[in-house]
Amino acid sequence: MSATKTLRVPFKAPLQPGDTADVTVGCRANNPDICANNGLEGICAFSSVDNVCKRLSRAWKKQYEILRKEVTE
Repeated sequence: MSATKTLRVPFKAPLQPGDTADVTVGCRANNPDICANNGLEGICAFSSVDNVCKRLSRAWKKQYEILRKEVTE
């Protein structure tokens, strides 16, 4: 499996170690090909050494809280 495919994480997938309201491990964009930040070195998960997305969609913080509550319940 290519590195690109392993970095794509479904938006509603359970949280992974390292996910926060501000960053995610891998890319959770619904369509990374049209993400405005795709390929930006140090920002995009596909172009960062640590494979962390540092500029998420505005919807992510709400989704993060939903997923975080699922873990604690």
